Amino acid sequence: MGYPFDCISDLIFVEDLPQKADVILIPGESHTQLMVKAVELYQQGFAPYILPSGGPNPKLPEYASEWEFMEKIALGLNVPEKAILKENKAKNTFENASFSRQVLLDLKIKVATAILVCKAFHSRRALLTYQAIFPKTRFFVVPVIDYRGISKSNWYTNKEDITVVMGEVRKIGQYFEDKIPEWVETTEVVTTADGTVEVVNTGPGLTERSK
Repeated sequence: MGYPFDCISDLIFVEDLPQKADVILIPGESHTQLMVKAVELYQQGFAPYILPSGGPNPKLPEYASEWEFMEKIALGLNVPEKAILKENKAKNTFENASFSRQVLLDLKIKVATAILVCKAFHSRRALLTYQAIFPKTRFFVVPVIDYRGISKSNWYTNKEDITVVMGEVRKIGQYFEDKIPEWVETTEVVTTADGTVEVVNTGPGLTERSK
């Protein structure tokens, strides 16, 4: 028998097995772990590009942006410069997603699938944000346990980590309450001829299917 709050663990912590994708996306970072994981996935052949996103950060005074910090890590790990796309203005997760989408549109890179590398406790909010901005894209979330060590199996063991995770619960409610009616209006659950259940985007411009 589990804890009464296991549903919170399932809500906040998302994890998929990585699969081949069009790009690896990173929603901001001032520590090394996310980019190191993204490089590992790139070098394993999961995607041809890495798109780190992040503007100026006072925690990184020696760098002009989080993007510059992450680019340096990637170059130091022998990622070719041409494989590192650039978004160096974003100040929050919504801008990470929105500005990254614009970069990809400008480069005419079609993104049917994407790997999202993010902090473990940030994974649900990051996924919802990117899904809102990239409605046609299927995401594979690859979470990273950052320097604080917060994970699905231990977040409830100390007060500081509980505060971080419950803060994510509150933010999800605040940020996505108004999105739910929109998502309901623009999706339809259908059963195909072979019995597969799919969610179909039906709103303007949302015509692709994601299983």
